[in-house]
Amino acid sequence: MIVTDLAHIGQQADLSRALAKAMEFLRLRDISDLPDGRIEINGNAVFALVQRYDTVLTGTPTFEGHRKYIDVQYIVSGEEAIGWAPIEQMSITEAYDPDKDICFGNVAAGTWTPVHLQAGQLAVMFPEDGHAPRLAAGAPSRVMKIVVKVAVSGERSG
Repeated sequence: MIVTDLAHIGQQADLSRALAKAMEFLRLRDISDLPDGRIEINGNAVFALVQRYDTVLTGTPTFEGHRKYIDVQYIVSGEEAIGWAPIEQMSITEAYDPDKDICFGNVAAGTWTPVHLQAGQLAVMFPEDGHAPRLAAGAPSRVMKIVVKVAVSGERSG
């Protein structure tokens, strides 16, 4: 997992071409005007999911994991916490669905890490990262988030 500001990601990580394309997308537009839903960037290799929702308070968050895609979870406005744990710590409650590239599960209390993200910040979640998004960072709040899905395969840019 990588957690940083959008402005710093290029200096902190050697990005694949596909991940670099995701960051270019997040920087190119007035993204706060985008409608909710899927936006094509590079077919099924890189695409964005624009979401607006209220974060939730919960004592037992539901974690998810992916195999085919990396999640770039970028906060456009608001703030949220995302629970993080190594995927091996997830007890699977809903088996992996290859069509949706997702499985769900639980992580024992006290063994996961809350990651607090504010507007302009992002978390890059790899297949090794179990994560529980949409958690309230303190009190519930309205969030606009863009999740850029990046296919796992791809060349390093260098």
